[in-house]
Amino acid sequence: MITTFVQHRPTSLAVAELADGGAVTHSGWERVAITADDPGELDRVIVEVDGRPVEARRGEKGMTLSGLQLAEGPHTLTVRAANPLPWLPDAVIERRFTLDNTPPKVSVEQVDAKSPRGPLTVRGAVEGADEVQVGDQRVPVKDGKFEVSLNAVPASLLLQAKDAAGNSGRHEMAVKVPHPGMRAVHMSAAAWATAELREPVLALARDKKIDAIQLDIKDESGEIGYTSQVPLAQQIGANRGYYDAKAALDQLHGMGLRVVGRLVAFRDPVLGRASWQAGAHDRLARNKGGGPWSRHYGEYAFTNFANPEVREYNIAIAREAAALGFDDILYDYVRRPDGPLGQMEFAGLSVTPEQSIVDFLRDSRAAVRPHGAYLGASVFGIAAHSATDIAQDIPALSAHVDYVSPMVYPSHWGPGEYGVDNPEGMPYEIVKASIAHFVELTKDTGATVIPWLQAFSLKHHYGPGEVQAQVTASADAGVKSFLLWNPACRYDTAGL
Repeated sequence: MITTFVQHRPTSLAVAELADGGAVTHSGWERVAITADDPGELDRVIVEVDGRPVEARRGEKGMTLSGLQLAEGPHTLTVRAANPLPWLPDAVIERRFTLDNTPPKVSVEQVDAKSPRGPLTVRGAVEGADEVQVGDQRVPVKDGKFEVSLNAVPASLLLQAKDAAGNSGRHEMAVKVPHPGMRAVHMSAAAWATAELREPVLALARDKKIDAIQLDIKDESGEIGYTSQVPLAQQIGANRGYYDAKAALDQLHGMGLRVVGRLVAFRDPVLGRASWQAGAHDRLARNKGGGPWSRHYGEYAFTNFANPEVREYNIAIAREAAALGFDDILYDYVRRPDGPLGQMEFAGLSVTPEQSIVDFLRDSRAAVRPHGAYLGASVFGIAAHSATDIAQDIPALSAHVDYVSPMVYPSHWGPGEYGVDNPEGMPYEIVKASIAHFVELTKDTGATVIPWLQAFSLKHHYGPGEVQAQVTASADAGVKSFLLWNPACRYDTAGL
């Protein structure tokens, strides 16, 4: 409490919670009190604001001015107590102050990080404050501008500024890190453990035809390719130990390759069966009869994306893989089962399925970013125009991943999609049109598009010409990166 008197004060009159020359908010003004050691002295008090008498309210702790509405700007409070001895001057306290209820304005002009491993440079502007807090670091503001470099690159960043009155301004943002791009092929864990399949892929890398390898972490069977230390993985017997993660990463990084860890999220028969047998039925997607959802996938195959334990299990594996050194964590089956939503039940789901998936990806990126890994999400091609069919809202989820990988395999499109009569027989046309749509949907989200392309045959034979047509179509749509998918993990005729 600070008191200043403009004349001799023979009384104990004081003004609390208001410094002379200071600033105060409306809520701070409500706390201003006029006090005296002898409450009887308050009977002689006259209060003026800006030279006009105002009514003060008596309370247990003195007199307050609560309820008095003042405009923002400079004001003067005068408190005068008549001296009972007429030949002596009155006691007068005067406070000049500024009422300020406008929070500082914080804006970000540039966020620059070359890698999730850092550093991160943040430049911005602040109106109404002399410093800004960026994360946990206080940064001075000079001429309304600030700049700071952070060693770590968080998934989201909070900037806060406080002015002299106590108003707080804030700006919260997701931190996007542009993906450097890649030309990659899919390798299952078992394939990587097989020299006959592994060596041709390494030869492609030596010949500079690819610069990345996608290596399965957890696949659609629910099996983890290396020996995970995640407790639930060990408990349910998910580990297969096909490869030594550290050795594989060291080898591939030593060749200058990036390693993308594919993590199948919610299609997980190992977790599903173990959970059902343990009585943890809420971990599974279920039908209206309460049984496990089995259409298209088999019994126990699809887990419940809304269940906290299922979500944390996948995030724990993603975090572990990122800490081991995987450059990217690329989710697959990060969706609900396809089929009529009205026939499904997801215990604990309190938002739309689409929002639940978005929230899961947001939490996942926050988990892997501290370890320097990018986060990607493999998505159905049809999600571009049918988001609710599988709970993949492309613009919404793109805000919380570093890239989306649409599966635009020509064999997976129906006749007439994007105006292409025979998609499987016209790989260039369907890939260019569908990728262009994804580029448009992800615009301004900060997410990159890195598509899955078809390197396998179904009704039509797919050889070098068909693969190259897709690669060219992708580039013509503005996307030079790609991931090739062949379930047999053979790419000797991929046309690269």
